[in-house]
Amino acid sequence: MSGHSKWAGIKHKKAIIDAKKGKEFTKAAAMITIAAKQGGGDPKMNFALRLAIDKAKAANMPSVNIERSIKKGTGELGGAAPDELTYEGYAQAGVAVLVEAMTDNRNRTASEVRSTFTKYGGNMAETGAVAYLFEKKGQIYLNSHDQKATPDDIELAIIDSGAEDFDLSDGVYTITTRAVDLQSVKEALETADLKVDDAELTFIPKTEVKVADETTAGKILRLVDALEDLEDVTSVHANFDIPEEILEKL
Repeated sequence: MSGHSKWAGIKHKKAIIDAKKGKEFTKAAAMITIAAKQGGGDPKMNFALRLAIDKAKAANMPSVNIERSIKKGTGELGGAAPDELTYEGYAQAGVAVLVEAMTDNRNRTASEVRSTFTKYGGNMAETGAVAYLFEKKGQIYLNSHDQKATPDDIELAIIDSGAEDFDLSDGVYTITTRAVDLQSVKEALETADLKVDDAELTFIPKTEVKVADETTAGKILRLVDALEDLEDVTSVHANFDIPEEILEKL
C-alpha cells in the first residue's frame, strides 16, 4: 500500500471518530446542496445526493439541516447554490496536489487556497497542470470488525461485487471501483449483508512520488492538512508515497 493510501485511511478513520462538527456540517451541507442542484432533490433517484446525506448523518448533522441543504440546491429557498471548483498545485518534492472546493465566493476561496499553498511551501499551478495525474474512482470502506461474515466470505463478496481492487489495513477494507460502478458495487456489498461505513467518488493518483525524507514528508502532510482545514475545501488529493515507517513518526 502506498503511503498516501495509508494516510488517507488514517485520516478517514480519524474523521469518523472525532469529527470537527462545525466544519463537518458546513462541508456536508455544501455537498448535499451541490448534489441536489446537479441531480434533483430525491435521494432515491440521485445517488450522489444519497452519498452526501449518508456522510451528513455520519457526522450527526440534524435532519432539518439536511432538508434545508436539499431545498437550497433545488432552488426552493431561493439564492444561488455554491459553485464546485478544482484547484491544482504542487507541494515539496514535486508532489502534485488536487483541491476540490465548494464556494459562494470564488475570489475568497481562490485567495485562501493560494495563500495556504504559499504559507506551507507549495505553489498553485495552472488548470490542467496536474489533473491528468489523477483518475476519478469510487472508494468504499468496510470495517472488518463490524461484519458478521468471515474474512474469506467478505473477500469473495468484494470480488463478486464487480470492484476493481481492494486492500485491508488496520481492520479497514478499502475497495476501489470504476467511478460509474460505485453505486452498483455498494449495493452488491449491502445485498451480501456487509455493512458499508462510507462510500465516495475520489481522485486516485496514476503515479506517485516516493518521499523518503522525514522532514519533506512532514511539510507535505502539513500542507495537505492546512488545505483540508479550509472551510470551502471538501477534499484534497496528492500523489505522494511515504513509507509507513516514516508516517508512523509524523
